[in-house]
Amino acid sequence: MEHESTQLRDELAASQQLNASLQAQLEASKREVAWLRHRLDVLSRRLFGKKAEQLTDGQLALAYEQLQNETGKADEPVETDSGERALPDKPRPRRGRRAIPAHLRREVVVVDVAESEKSCTSCGGTKEKIGEDASEKLDYVPAQLFVVRTLRPRYACPRCHDGVVSAPSPEQAVEKGLASEGLLAHVITSKYVDHMPLYRLSGIFARHGVDISRTTLCDWVARCADALDPVYEHLRRTIVATDYLQTDDTPVTVLQDGGGSRTGRLWVYLDPVAKRVFFEATETRGRDGPQGVLKDFKGYLQADAYSAYDALYKRGRIVEVGCWAHARRKFFDVKDEEPEALKVLALIQRLYEAEKQGAEVTAEQRRGLRRERSVPILEEIDRVREELSRTALPKSGLGEALRYLGNQREALGRYVEDGRLKPDNNGAENQLRVVAVGRKNWLFAGSQEGARRAAVLYTLTQGCKLSGVEPLRYFRDVLLRVATHPASRIDELTPTGWAKTFGAPAAA
Repeated sequence: MEHESTQLRDELAASQQLNASLQAQLEASKREVAWLRHRLDVLSRRLFGKKAEQLTDGQLALAYEQLQNETGKADEPVETDSGERALPDKPRPRRGRRAIPAHLRREVVVVDVAESEKSCTSCGGTKEKIGEDASEKLDYVPAQLFVVRTLRPRYACPRCHDGVVSAPSPEQAVEKGLASEGLLAHVITSKYVDHMPLYRLSGIFARHGVDISRTTLCDWVARCADALDPVYEHLRRTIVATDYLQTDDTPVTVLQDGGGSRTGRLWVYLDPVAKRVFFEATETRGRDGPQGVLKDFKGYLQADAYSAYDALYKRGRIVEVGCWAHARRKFFDVKDEEPEALKVLALIQRLYEAEKQGAEVTAEQRRGLRRERSVPILEEIDRVREELSRTALPKSGLGEALRYLGNQREALGRYVEDGRLKPDNNGAENQLRVVAVGRKNWLFAGSQEGARRAAVLYTLTQGCKLSGVEPLRYFRDVLLRVATHPASRIDELTPTGWAKTFGAPAAA
């Protein structure tokens, strides 16, 4: 009996141990399933849901009430669409039809009454004009292709038939090419500003009665990018010489010579103070890309938490600045499953409200305002993060968001040190939107060299947008100047420099 009892106790212990092991596996599986469902929900929202990461007034009010109960003091009211604002509202734009711009050419069409109606039926006299009713409508004339025929008369002595002279050929953006600078500027603007694939552009030209193949258009774009490369390289040197940059990257499909495709990258480097931008194409997302561009850079670098930048920060010349938009997004993605995330979102909202009050002041005044208002909010965020970290599972969505916030805490708080710094990296992300929209239309780059040429032209088209320059006018003028312009004055051909040097006279 004693032997059987011992055997039963051993089997019971083994069963309990097996049960505990299976229970642990089940709990781990549940956490993994919950995590995978969270990732699936996030991806589904990004693909099919709203892109805006907005919180409702009720969600913010609930989060502020929870924070008030925890701290025992009244928080500042959150600004909502229905509440009072700390700053006066900007005047709302007038509703109704907008006035037609005065600079547009006017064609006058007179709709007069019949001559028989100009006679007065009462006295038999002739009615005189006492005024007129006027109305205006916008009309459109499709773009036209026309031929510029250049004649260069030749001169020679009629007696000795010696010394024949003629004027030299005018400069051309594409030597011995069919396209003038106006057509080349239109092709560049259509592809890199309006996201028009070249095969569609070829079809549009065909409707105008001119057959221009996609291959020819590709060749024109390539030769224009090569001609503008000195301006592009000057922008690279100029932007890296600053002491504050924002950077980000996005994938681009690149075709390979042997067939198939691979994923390349387009990187953007933005000087948010001088409003200059630079794009670079690389074959991979490795750290060689940013390290090559930023090898001589010294100052603040604002980016996401991508590990490729870590080696740059370790050198000591570059100071990391975090991005609150990235940190906020992680909490926004889990707010439905983890309502506690709303506490952090509400505090981040207050950080941005403080930024609104410093939008129209100098950098030094903004720095003082941040130390007065933003630093206490950052300390409150630290308190809430530590509190939530005690209960949040490490592998949950909230746990990952809290871990990101903790790892990036020093970098995220660095923007209060300098009034020029931004709280987020949205400026660089906005520059990459044009690539994201474009690749839905042109789909891929034909080669790595084609990706680099795209970087050249995106640099200049986005530079035009930041400088308020009309891209068609800019390319039409710069393509003629770039071949003969002095290298010492190459800055005059950048979008910012061109607007100061040539833009105003051209507009006049």
